[in-house]
Amino acid sequence: MRLQAVTIFAVVRLVLFDIDGTLIRTGGAGVKAFEQTFAEVFKLPDATKTLHFAGRTDMSLVREAFALHSVEPIAANFDRFFSAYPGYLEHFLKMLPGRVLPGIEDLLEQLASLADRPLVGLLTGNIRRGAELKLRHFGLWDRFETGAFADDNEDRNCIAAKAKERGELLVKRPLKGQEIVVIGDTPHDITCARSIGARALAVATGVHSREELAKARPDWAVNQLTELTAADILNHS
Repeated sequence: MRLQAVTIFAVVRLVLFDIDGTLIRTGGAGVKAFEQTFAEVFKLPDATKTLHFAGRTDMSLVREAFALHSVEPIAANFDRFFSAYPGYLEHFLKMLPGRVLPGIEDLLEQLASLADRPLVGLLTGNIRRGAELKLRHFGLWDRFETGAFADDNEDRNCIAAKAKERGELLVKRPLKGQEIVVIGDTPHDITCARSIGARALAVATGVHSREELAKARPDWAVNQLTELTAADILNHS
């Protein structure tokens, strides 16, 4: 008798969330804060007009703007930008209408209530201070136990590797890729999930449609996270 091969997936021990377009919408606070920082600190009022923010890291966006406007990409200039940026971000978070995206609070509650719950963390292109300001504004920051940020590296794949490393420190053992799920709203999130061997859940609550995200071949592609439960994510094969 011929036996069929059965794929057995490891138990998920780490769930990593992107922020903008996945957990929250800020009403454009991040983009406005970038604009204001460049205008006030570098006297460049049009610095962000050609930048595409979705799925990018803060560091790479600043570097691109520096290159476009002939600002020397030295540490002192990055420091000038990121010293001013959080203050403008905090201001615009208060001024602009934003929201937690559908299904997020319920999903986080479900994950936290599991008897054998996974670690829940962040994998984001925001600098850590920016991530904290955004998520504290919406009451979500304390829901995450670990994370990796644009301060860790300019490259999103390297940020993913750092998030995996920090998860491993907390569980006190190496994690296989199949023990990690990355949830995000752009093809960049799918790519960085693949870079660490993780499963990718793509959600069309950002600028990309479900059909566009599906072309990047995630493990799941949904319109919003209300379509899934924590059990669906952890038991998907």
